[in-house]
Amino acid sequence: MNEIFLDTETTGLSFKEGHKIVEIACIETKDLVATGKVFHKLLNPKRSVPQDAVKIHGYTQEFLSDKDTFDKIADDFINFIKNKKIIIHNASFDTEFLNGELSFVKKELIDKELVIDSLEVARNKFPGTSNSLDALCKRFNIDLSRRTKHNALLDCELLREVYINLMDVKEPKFNLSADNIEQNIINKKSYNKNVVKISEEEIVNHKNFLKKELKKNFY
Repeated sequence: MNEIFLDTETTGLSFKEGHKIVEIACIETKDLVATGKVFHKLLNPKRSVPQDAVKIHGYTQEFLSDKDTFDKIADDFINFIKNKKIIIHNASFDTEFLNGELSFVKKELIDKELVIDSLEVARNKFPGTSNSLDALCKRFNIDLSRRTKHNALLDCELLREVYINLMDVKEPKFNLSADNIEQNIINKKSYNKNVVKISEEEIVNHKNFLKKELKKNFY
């Protein structure tokens, strides 16, 4: 099962008090490695955006006035997250808004059994300390220089890095030495084809290609 890292920005703190979503972002991963598939929408909340909220995310009512309303993107959103684990920091906040919006337009609600709250994971691992996304980024030496305001898409990227550290998962590293590649293939007993050694030039070219693809997909 693939994972979704999800974040929202809103006009306020409670859907029940009439506040609405202004931004949704989702990054899909497989075994916590980004697949390159992203869902990202800015939304017209059809209401005023309080100045306190603008200070947090920077989205004014005027800026959002020509964006889609939630009902226009609901089906695409549901299809993107369907049957995937959903990892959210402080999940109760986002799921209240998302299920509120989905209920309002008579769409399928998010299955809470599929939701993992990374805030709860962090509290269990580091009790008695601040476990905000900012605090966890600082704990794990994750670069926050781009986070001048809250932004759902950037926060999804940061959350993925935080979650990998919370779960003590090491991201896969590519060991592209010719000897290592040869040994790995030999170790796979079911693989009986001839081993072809890769030249040093090919290894360098492949490394450069991976760097460009990672930069293009994640930054």
